[in-house]
Amino acid sequence: MKIALIRQRYTPFGGAERFVSNAVQALRAEGASLTVVTRQWEKGSEGDSLICNPFYLGSLWRDWSFARCVCEALKKQAFDLVQSHERIACCDVFRAGDGVHREWLVQRKRVLGPLGKLRLALNPYHRYVLRAEGKLFSNPRLKAVICISQMVMDDIRRHYDVPEDKLHVIYNGVDSAVFHPALAQQHRQATRAAFGIPLDAPLFLFVGSGFERKGLKATLSAMAKLPEEAHLLVVGKDKQMKSFIRQAAMLGMAERVHFTGGQNDVKPFYGAADAFVFPTLYEPFGNVLLEALACGLPVITSTRSGAAELIRDGENGFVCDPLDLPQLTEAMEKLLFVPLRQQAALNARATAVPFSLERMSLALLSLYNGLLSKTASSTQ
Repeated sequence: MKIALIRQRYTPFGGAERFVSNAVQALRAEGASLTVVTRQWEKGSEGDSLICNPFYLGSLWRDWSFARCVCEALKKQAFDLVQSHERIACCDVFRAGDGVHREWLVQRKRVLGPLGKLRLALNPYHRYVLRAEGKLFSNPRLKAVICISQMVMDDIRRHYDVPEDKLHVIYNGVDSAVFHPALAQQHRQATRAAFGIPLDAPLFLFVGSGFERKGLKATLSAMAKLPEEAHLLVVGKDKQMKSFIRQAAMLGMAERVHFTGGQNDVKPFYGAADAFVFPTLYEPFGNVLLEALACGLPVITSTRSGAAELIRDGENGFVCDPLDLPQLTEAMEKLLFVPLRQQAALNARATAVPFSLERMSLALLSLYNGLLSKTASSTQ
């Protein structure tokens, strides 16, 4: 089976890119032949790549030029299936790993004033993405949409008239041998010491780039209401990093909120933490949430995160509205209670273990084989 996977750019901090990298390895282990179609891929990655890297200026030109280049390049190639992780119409399978842009704009407007909403409506990049998204979902070539959560499937149903039989929920997978509670034994002491965090201090962890969308502002506001012994590690990069550092300082938390910047390896931080907090405004799933669960970290996330489907309040974490600060604060306060946190840690690990990379790759292969069987039947 020859499969092309389209993803514009690789970054070691990107959850979608990490999914593609994991999927490539897992599917190859099942005998599939994969080619990554991209502007730039991970150095040292195994396997084939097809580079489409035309010149561009600005995000709109970037996405448009890449889509045009990919569709032209694919005309000269022979693949059994083309799976895109970008909103590009010339694909057989679309993995909605970035969710539904139309729904993201709905959620974004919840935190904007009138002027911000007007700027959002007039922004040419958002208008381009909405057109590309609509063109993708209406294209007759599209055979299947991989929804990485039930939430994403529901969003697609609500915003676009995609036939039911084209929508398939396939959750992300995690290597639970790599992301494991034993990371605490390996990294807890050294990582905490590096940031001046006492060994017995309750430590919350936030991982993700794009702080505004992923809820760091609310997290900092909730942290300010917790006892002074509680600490927060923020792992990720953001163009507005300095403003978030200032927010923490203005709230009197300069000594207990620690910004690490982007990290190629997040495992030491999972090992150092006691709980994971991610009150995102919109997140289709969130690989980091599954990794945190696998490491035995209770998870606090929002109703607009696909991974909230795995969370049972009070058992392996908590789910709250991303804009409900008292609810978020209460959830964090509850996880300060050691017996509850310890039991939630056991439950978190048990939640994640079934979501293996093998399970994900088998689900993908089953989908691909079904699509190819239908194609073969229709041509006979």
